Amino acid sequence: MDIEKDMEMLQKLQNIDYDLGELERSKDYLPEMINNLEREIEETRNAFQASEQDLEEQTLLHGKLELELATLNQELTKFQKQMRDIKTNKEYDALTTEIANRKIKISATKEDILKTLSRIDELKEQIKQYQEKLEEVKKNNSAQLVGLRQQLSSIEDKVKIKVGDRKNITVRIDKKLLATYERVKKGRGNTVMVTIRKRACGACHKSVPPQIIQEIRKGEKVFTCDNCGRILIWTEDSDK
Repeated sequence: MDIEKDMEMLQKLQNIDYDLGELERSKDYLPEMINNLEREIEETRNAFQASEQDLEEQTLLHGKLELELATLNQELTKFQKQMRDIKTNKEYDALTTEIANRKIKISATKEDILKTLSRIDELKEQIKQYQEKLEEVKKNNSAQLVGLRQQLSSIEDKVKIKVGDRKNITVRIDKKLLATYERVKKGRGNTVMVTIRKRACGACHKSVPPQIIQEIRKGEKVFTCDNCGRILIWTEDSDK
């Protein structure tokens, strides 16, 4: 059993398992990122289209109010002309009421027209801003979407390659040591081999006895942390 070689293979195996873990996680976050970018485009487009629809409705309303104003002015003129031909107080009172009523409606309609014109101006500016934003969002997000979709579509191929690499490495590692690695990996995740730091396990920080540290530095046997079970290794950073 060549400990140094096996430990080197284990390190490569751990790197592969880390990459496989990242690929699996990307299956979750890449679709989410894609959905977020697509949703931003859709929401901006909906806001733009809603403003256009609102402008269309306000324009139609403005036209309707202008027609109503014209009708009211015509009626006012007609009633004012009739004032010259009245013969009784009753007719006078009736026309006076109609004239006053038309003047009130004309005033209110003019106010509504001014409000509508103001809203139309606001909407035109709003549409311009939404259109600029939509073009910018589509440009930025579309470029990102191309890259993300390419990453997503290539994940399975990358996984197959990594799985093949893993098989090639595992057959070259001592079975007992590999079993230890797989057991720790199952319980602790992909961080199986940890560097000793400040005379303690680099993962759980449990102190490692000096004599064990000396044995680990020799590289003649494999030692695991008696607390978390991870495989302990010594590197140049262990003294720091």
